[in-house]
Amino acid sequence: MALLEVRDLKMHFPVRSPGLFTRTVGHVKAVDGVSFSIEAGQSLGLVGESGSGKSTTGRLLTRLYRPTSGEIVYDGQDIAQWSERRLKPIRRDIQMIFQDPYNSLNPRQTVGQIVSTPLEVHGLAPKQGTLKRVQELLEIVGLNPEHYNRYPHEFSGGQRQRIGIARALTLQPKVLVADEPVSALDVSIQAQVINLLKDLQRELNIAFLFIAHDLAIVRHFCPEVAVMYLGKIVEQAPREQLYANPQHPYTKALLSAAPNVGQVVRGGRLERIRLQGDPPSPINPPSGCHFRTRCWKAQDLCSTVEPALERVPPAEGVVACHFPEERRVEARTSSVSSV
Repeated sequence: MALLEVRDLKMHFPVRSPGLFTRTVGHVKAVDGVSFSIEAGQSLGLVGESGSGKSTTGRLLTRLYRPTSGEIVYDGQDIAQWSERRLKPIRRDIQMIFQDPYNSLNPRQTVGQIVSTPLEVHGLAPKQGTLKRVQELLEIVGLNPEHYNRYPHEFSGGQRQRIGIARALTLQPKVLVADEPVSALDVSIQAQVINLLKDLQRELNIAFLFIAHDLAIVRHFCPEVAVMYLGKIVEQAPREQLYANPQHPYTKALLSAAPNVGQVVRGGRLERIRLQGDPPSPINPPSGCHFRTRCWKAQDLCSTVEPALERVPPAEGVVACHFPEERRVEARTSSVSSV
């Protein structure tokens, strides 16, 4: 049974007309019918270009936003429309690591105050004080426990992100939403933070929704990957299948733009697919398949019928495309030989 399951989740932000007497003139469909599940101790990667709805999905899971519709089922309970008061115990179990380690920490608080705040908010601060717990958390994330009385500006970017991770771990959560946790860090520091998160996942049995632009990082961290485009998941599959044989044209275009040292070593590199134009507006998305206006395989059917997220045998994942990419010859051969 999944620890966290999302069913047909939607978040439509109202667009209001300017002036004294405002009225709603439309909606930004940031998340438009997303479904997935995450088991305890497992991780799901969520990738896509800017504006695809990844971060909004993460904020919906932590209930920083109240969804327009849909279900967020945590431990058998649908928490999508719960009140703030009723959500308070659940918030201990679902925490978030924010993207920017410079803006997500209060510069006026010491590290000790930042990390111990969740304990005080939830009334869980031990009678003998929080110092011991704070120092323990700082040591877990690889920081000097004696630096609890320093301020965020005294730390590097990588160290600040470790402070954010320590804060997220304070309440011993079962689910962590990591919203591009290394995108603001130097490349030399990214691997250290990713390895730290993997160690924490293994030791503490934490489930992750890992949101990122960097396809290489997602491949390293997540055994299952979902690709979002304009508020919808267009493909979801095990990482080996998705990276070797993408079924959706958009996934194929994303992978063609990602550097691949291994491909160069084997001989040459994949042809870069350059998508025409910018993503359509989420206020007025295209009819049928949202990707059709930039897709080189689009036909009349794509403009009238929205493709459902379905499994295309013999692939293990699901894809929302009327004309999915053909599996490569070596993939077909391996599947036949395995039978």
